[in-house]
Amino acid sequence: MESGGGASTGGGAGRAVSRRRSEKPYKGIRMRKWGKWVAEIREPNKRSRIWLGSYSTAVAAARAYDTAVYYLRGPTAKLNFPDEISGGGGLKDLSAASIRKKAAEVGARVDALQTNGAHHESMKPSWYQDEIDLNKKPEPEGEDPAGVDY
Repeated sequence: MESGGGASTGGGAGRAVSRRRSEKPYKGIRMRKWGKWVAEIREPNKRSRIWLGSYSTAVAAARAYDTAVYYLRGPTAKLNFPDEISGGGGLKDLSAASIRKKAAEVGARVDALQTNGAHHESMKPSWYQDEIDLNKKPEPEGEDPAGVDY
């Protein structure tokens, strides 16, 4: 019986951990009450943080974080997307302001791609949509009803 009690305690802890992961899918980001994702990172050997921006998608915030952590900690940094970091365009000035600027650029670019890509395929402009009026009597196509010869 005791082993069953221990198993249920472990299962409850596992559910709590998985719930926290779903609320915070990536390292260095969090979600605001109103749905925006924000990213920030602590400066090495300091208590201060570098604000990396506010984004519409979690992926954009995570990519901004990855950019900043890469510049702060180098190639050995633990990244959310280790295969998607580019070594090019390095910063000569590693100040908090330059890291913030570079991370915000990356995050904004990813945010634009994420939000436009998601809506681009599913939404058409209103002038493009073919709306059929079901209350209208159908008309013959390609013929003028007044000019029909019998």
